[in-house]
Amino acid sequence: MPRLMAFDYGTKRVGIAVSDPLQLIATGLTTVHPGEVGEFLEKYLAENEVSCFIVGNPLQTDGSPSSSAPHVKGFVKRLRKQFPDIPVELTDERFTSVMASRAILEAGTRKSERRKKELVDKVSATIILQGWMETKK
Repeated sequence: MPRLMAFDYGTKRVGIAVSDPLQLIATGLTTVHPGEVGEFLEKYLAENEVSCFIVGNPLQTDGSPSSSAPHVKGFVKRLRKQFPDIPVELTDERFTSVMASRAILEAGTRKSERRKKELVDKVSATIILQGWMETKK
């Protein structure tokens, strides 16, 4: 069974998470620069089958688009153009960074590790994917 892949898009970094082949558990994969996502995906997809891309949709608490929404829209457009056979779905990502920071803290991660924004982005992508999978059950 193919994997699912989720993205926490940011203008400095993109957190990426994947599911297991049974699409039950999300795991943080990596963080890459936005300009390197296409190349990273080409390499990853050469060895792994992915059935769907899930992208965190940045919304305000009232449900309106956030200031980063246009960047995410452009990212989704690039994904659809470069990988037309893989569907792209948007999902609400409100509070995922806060949840990721809390999860990292509760896991007992050292202070030096908690300061790394890459870790927060990767964990955020994992939360986005796990939440999306749970709503699809």
